[in-house]
Amino acid sequence: MTAIHCTQLGCTGVYEDGWCNVCGSPQPAGSAAPASATSLLGTGVAQATAGPTGDEGAEQSTRTGRTSSSQLATVALGSARTSATGSRPTRRVGTSSTRLRGARLGAGLTTVPAAPVQDPLQAVMAVAEVPERKRFCPSCCHEVGRTRDGVPGRSSGFCPQCGNHFDFTPALNPGDLVGGQYEVVGCLAHGGLGWIYLARDRNVSGRWVVLKGLLNSGDPDAYAAAISERQFLAEVEHPLIVEIYNFVMHEGAGYTVMEFVGGRSLKQILQDRRDGNAGVNSPLPVDQAIAFVLEILPAFAYLHDVGLLFCDFKPDNVIQQGDAVKLIDLGGVRRVDDLQSAIFGTVGYQAPEVPEVGPSVASDIYTIGRTLATLVLDFRGNTTTFVASLPAVADTPVFQTYDSFYRLLAKACAVDPSDRFGSVDELRAQLLGVLREVVATDRGPGSPALYSAASVLFEAPASDEASRPLAWDQLPALKVDASDPSASWLAGVNVSDPVLRLSALDDAPEDSVEVRLRRAQTAIEAGVEPVLSDALAKILADDPWEWRAAWVSGLAQLSNGDPVAARASFNAVYGQVPGELAPKLALATACERSDEAEIAESLYVICARADANYTAPAAFGLARIRSARGDLEGALHALDLVTATRSSYVDARMMRARLLARATGDVSALSQALASVQTVVLPPLQHAELRVDVLGSALDVVLTRGPARNVSFDGVPAQEPALRDALEGALRQLASLTEDHEERVALVDRAHEIRRWTTW
Repeated sequence: MTAIHCTQLGCTGVYEDGWCNVCGSPQPAGSAAPASATSLLGTGVAQATAGPTGDEGAEQSTRTGRTSSSQLATVALGSARTSATGSRPTRRVGTSSTRLRGARLGAGLTTVPAAPVQDPLQAVMAVAEVPERKRFCPSCCHEVGRTRDGVPGRSSGFCPQCGNHFDFTPALNPGDLVGGQYEVVGCLAHGGLGWIYLARDRNVSGRWVVLKGLLNSGDPDAYAAAISERQFLAEVEHPLIVEIYNFVMHEGAGYTVMEFVGGRSLKQILQDRRDGNAGVNSPLPVDQAIAFVLEILPAFAYLHDVGLLFCDFKPDNVIQQGDAVKLIDLGGVRRVDDLQSAIFGTVGYQAPEVPEVGPSVASDIYTIGRTLATLVLDFRGNTTTFVASLPAVADTPVFQTYDSFYRLLAKACAVDPSDRFGSVDELRAQLLGVLREVVATDRGPGSPALYSAASVLFEAPASDEASRPLAWDQLPALKVDASDPSASWLAGVNVSDPVLRLSALDDAPEDSVEVRLRRAQTAIEAGVEPVLSDALAKILADDPWEWRAAWVSGLAQLSNGDPVAARASFNAVYGQVPGELAPKLALATACERSDEAEIAESLYVICARADANYTAPAAFGLARIRSARGDLEGALHALDLVTATRSSYVDARMMRARLLARATGDVSALSQALASVQTVVLPPLQHAELRVDVLGSALDVVLTRGPARNVSFDGVPAQEPALRDALEGALRQLASLTEDHEERVALVDRAHEIRRWTTW
């Protein structure tokens, strides 16, 4: 059968059994595909109101009331923040075409070592028992079954605190036949919801399956959770999520039957790294950790789309198998509108608001952020000191090296759920941008950008200004949200005069957010401050989380000559969309204008390395900053980042030549100045000006220090007679190209002064 390629933009997968094997999107209607879980379960997101706490594998459940979100934050000209629902352009970053790009770990940006596929029999535990440190009462979570006075703890008994019965002994033994179909081989592991067994399916060619039973069959909450799995988890169908085959009963207990996924969990991978490092924690490189999380995010997006929450995500729940990953252990999954069933979570990963208001999409995003932090940090104290916070940047080298990564974690793990990413798709779009920056940083200084990534929020920079920082209208422009009701109408508003454009915008069929943004930016251009303030106030009144208002505020402040205020606005935007380069370029521009050269330089470096679309404006900024402090070599290296494929290559070579021409006292540098432009075609006037500058400086050096051997300037040796003749000719050529009469006369007079005098 001919493979049908996925129709999602940027996806390289093909449809298998009705689903794309890369991005997980359903096969389009009209082709042979099974009914999607979306159609079976419906969609929608609602916040639940029950919540747990947990501790080292022991999950608890509590139920309390709902709380409201926190106060607004004021930024620049108004209040601007991002909430758990996100502003419109933030939400739209997760369209189906952007959910997953690339057919392997790393999204084509980096590589992750493959994990060998595990032999199922090798995964069976030799001794099936729960370690004492993980024994907690299933009812009150009090420690049970612990060694006391030298007497080993019992695996079954009664809790001394609440009196409820506990039993950590596996209920199944090798050879048991469950449901008349599944032959037990042994125990694989134990978790918060019970033992996990390996079995063979006698009815389906002896395939390997996993049976997940109850930790304590007398626990009504755990039993209800298992029954809940039977009701809806069998309908979950996604290539990145372990498949649920069946639910069977055996001797009064229920067991979920699921796909066996051989490989290593992220927790096991961390443990292997620790064991290979003499028992010292060895976190994953940041790029590899991001690659794992990026790969699993479409599974979360799918669950949220069909109205489900994962609730208890952590490194234990991701299995790497070869160069692929899979989300396992759906024991804590629940419907978003479920206000009754118990919620399972783990201390250090569970969002702080869950015990009060229950789980939500925002709390799932929190667990993803905490998992990512665990993968890259030697995260001591994540269940105590840092149970609801991140280590300080000053104490964490990873955060100091990758600022965008830190800001992404800070947003994902914000204490207030309203300050987190609004959706998994929004998180993924920003995480992909952060990965590009991490990979670029790891490649080291001087490396040209290898990527040209199209942002879904900003246009590419339209201007490369070499002589001065970018003006407000030269920064990347916001893209119009295609879902805005006035988007198509705005496409026809092409009036060049800003005053007339404001009048045209007053006739918009609907005063939507895109119309207001266009009106605010046009007001900056027209210099009409009241219109600007009114437009921004209306935007924030309707949506206090609209970060684009802070962006436009920064543009206005930059236009008004207030780079310090613009710096604050752009910094706020950077915190909300940490994977985007446009806010970093804008912040670098504001910092350069406000004499924060070191900060500007670090931001320009990020932009120059991470995206070829940003290389030129960032390289020119670096050249300006470095040449101003006398770092000629650093400035030249920055300009060399602009490759011949860029439209600004000629400008970069010209700036390079001018910097070298000003290198007084160094004839070698002066010689390189003209060599810098040999590979480009300059306008005759610019070329003549450069030759005058270089030859004039070279003549001054030779007159002061004498001739230089083996040095020439476009074939002119570094000797006084030859340089005088060449400079005279360059001055006369420049005079012939100059339109101003007085300037032309001055150039001819200078040529006469330079001319060699001879005797007959």
